[in-house]
Amino acid sequence: MIPDPSPNTRAHPYRGLSVQEVDVPLTERAILAFLDGREVYRRTDFLALRHGGRTALVAVRKASEEPLFAPVVQARVLAGPDETAWVAAPGTDVGNATALAAAAVPGARCTVVLGRFAHVNFIWEPAPVPVRVTEVVPPEPPKLLEQARQAVEFDEDLPPVELVLDAVRVPELAAAHPAPAYLLPCRGSGTELGAPVAFLDTRPAERGDWLMIGCERSAQLYRHFYGAEPARVDLCPRARVRAVGGPTLTKCCLIERGIEVDGDTAVVPWGANLDEVRGGLRRLLL
Repeated sequence: MIPDPSPNTRAHPYRGLSVQEVDVPLTERAILAFLDGREVYRRTDFLALRHGGRTALVAVRKASEEPLFAPVVQARVLAGPDETAWVAAPGTDVGNATALAAAAVPGARCTVVLGRFAHVNFIWEPAPVPVRVTEVVPPEPPKLLEQARQAVEFDEDLPPVELVLDAVRVPELAAAHPAPAYLLPCRGSGTELGAPVAFLDTRPAERGDWLMIGCERSAQLYRHFYGAEPARVDLCPRARVRAVGGPTLTKCCLIERGIEVDGDTAVVPWGANLDEVRGGLRRLLL
């Protein structure tokens, strides 16, 4: 017996779906009779049958996957035309699960998408997986969030992903800790805080009466520059996620290269490249 698909099922790779215009009505009886013993390509696992502008999704099992074509020995209508939507979305990469989920029709159990390059795929009951991206703001948009979006857009193995920003906002930290002056790690984190702001990466010649908003690496640099312990508010995103559950991608400046995984949290370097961000997401979701 062909089992029920799990949510987010798709043809992966999408050559596993064959789209065919048929002359039979899209009832279960007519479809099963039409497919009984019919040859299909050896890589075909699903059929999107089209008739009269409507679509049905069928799963098939073949007698063998060795010859180029083999007869169908088992078929199951997964979704008839009342449960299947057909969407023309020329900009959608149908090899990408997140893109498929974005194109899906709400309420349809199955959405078949005619996408980029006229390639076709389907997604079954899309349920994107929320992944929290914990990152420091500013800058806007946060770099790690943008890198994660890039990775999700081209990785064809990931399930549908919903990226959710969990922002460590420097202005909010400053507002919660009023001070006559602030020291931030670098000019890239520059922001208006309602008081004078200096930047550790410029190595100010004189130690000021600052409250440093920074992480452990910033504290290490401060000790080296000034031979003293800074008054500090920690902004480390990795420290923040320890109190939050669910798949989380974040960064830490104490990691110089590679990925660390701690439970459901993947941690990449502060200056992570796209491969490291993608690797973190894959470690969380695959």
